Amino acid sequence: MKVLYCTSEASPFAATGGLAEVSGSLPQALRLRLIGCRVVMPLYEDIPQELKDGMKFLTSLSVPVAWRRQYCGVFETHVGGVIFYLIDNQYYFKRHGLYGHYDDAERFAFFSRAALEMLPYLDFKPDIIHCNDWQTALVPVYYSLFYAGKDWYSGIKTVFTIHNIQYQGKYGKELIEDVLGIPKESTSLLEYGDCVNLMKGGIESANRVTTVSPTYAQELMDPWYAYGLEGILRERKWKISGILNGIDVKVYNPETDEYLYENYTKDDISGKTANKLELQSRLNLVRDAKVPLVGMVTRMVPHKGMDLIKESLDRMMQETNIQFVILGSGDWEYENFFKEIQQRYSGRLCSCFGFIPELSHKIYAAADIFLMPSRTEPCGLAQMIALRYGTIPVVRETGGLKDSVTDSGDGKGNGFTFQTYNSGDLIYALQRALKGYENEEGWQVLIQRAMECNFSWGHSANEYIRLYRDLLKNG
Repeated sequence: MKVLYCTSEASPFAATGGLAEVSGSLPQALRLRLIGCRVVMPLYEDIPQELKDGMKFLTSLSVPVAWRRQYCGVFETHVGGVIFYLIDNQYYFKRHGLYGHYDDAERFAFFSRAALEMLPYLDFKPDIIHCNDWQTALVPVYYSLFYAGKDWYSGIKTVFTIHNIQYQGKYGKELIEDVLGIPKESTSLLEYGDCVNLMKGGIESANRVTTVSPTYAQELMDPWYAYGLEGILRERKWKISGILNGIDVKVYNPETDEYLYENYTKDDISGKTANKLELQSRLNLVRDAKVPLVGMVTRMVPHKGMDLIKESLDRMMQETNIQFVILGSGDWEYENFFKEIQQRYSGRLCSCFGFIPELSHKIYAAADIFLMPSRTEPCGLAQMIALRYGTIPVVRETGGLKDSVTDSGDGKGNGFTFQTYNSGDLIYALQRALKGYENEEGWQVLIQRAMECNFSWGHSANEYIRLYRDLLKNG
């Protein structure tokens, strides 16, 4: 079986979020299961030069973008045994930043056509084209309109994965013919309300639609979670399923992680205390192995539960004996809040801003408790990483958090959970975790249980393979 994985970002080349980790890891897991998976993504200006130096030019071609044609260069490189194709066009991609440009609709329309147009030049005909989020949602649209009827392309099936439905690729209807090149008789594929909605087109056109956790697939039938697309999703419920993401267990491994002050295993977790003490020193927190350290590595945006943290952090710090550290960036109101509150709790609270991989690894290893009070969470990787490092998550039961963290109140779970989105329930869940922390022997059992959880890509890859095979067999 051959799969072309279409993505707008992938590690180690370019990343803004979880999609890059998925795109870098899932194809490798598929390849290990004898699936011929190759990846295609744009050749961005921001890709590190040392990675560009390892790329080989394959071919150039002319790609239709509505009424005009644009140059496309195709480069190849290999990572982890997986072939990556990088699409070059300096007008569209030789600029800083992956997204947020005035012409993003045209940029990713070009990329989507290029991903299809390049295939005969490479003599690679996939059985499955797997697309991700709004940036590649036009691939199944273009395939159904312009390629499915051509001999060389016939028989290819398309899968579209929704990583976060909040970002749908909405644009004015004036783009349909002139920029996106959609014929008049087919404009209903993309029209939704008073705009063009690229994600809606991908959902309509793909043979199968997946989300990044089973619970998120169910939640998307609810207007609270679907951001206006619940009607489309309900009508196509028959082709929607959820597959929980995994994490790269080689990158996130407390036994070998080079970012840690000291490595440790589930059988000997003494190194976890050493990491805690060293991180406390680095962040100017009181150096104390006994005080529970609560950590967060997150984007500071509303759907990550920042408003709950803003409501409850003062009370947490006043009513409990904890230290608190957060690493992330996002909306100015939350960044300002964390800057201000850090001054109030000197020696107990530290706010770190930006994307700092080495510090995130240190927080995962050093913290005792990991907080994720998300309003919505399609999958979430941070809670899985925390468990890998023996850091006990406190999460709201939503999306992938519900699918990966179960409450330890029954003596079998791996964390602490709450259901209702309010600060009172968050604080109560944290208090239960702190009560558990006081029982040193029981906490050690919980840490070991957490570190025994398996969130490798193996299980997820097998689920995708089952999906691909069913699609090829039954259409």
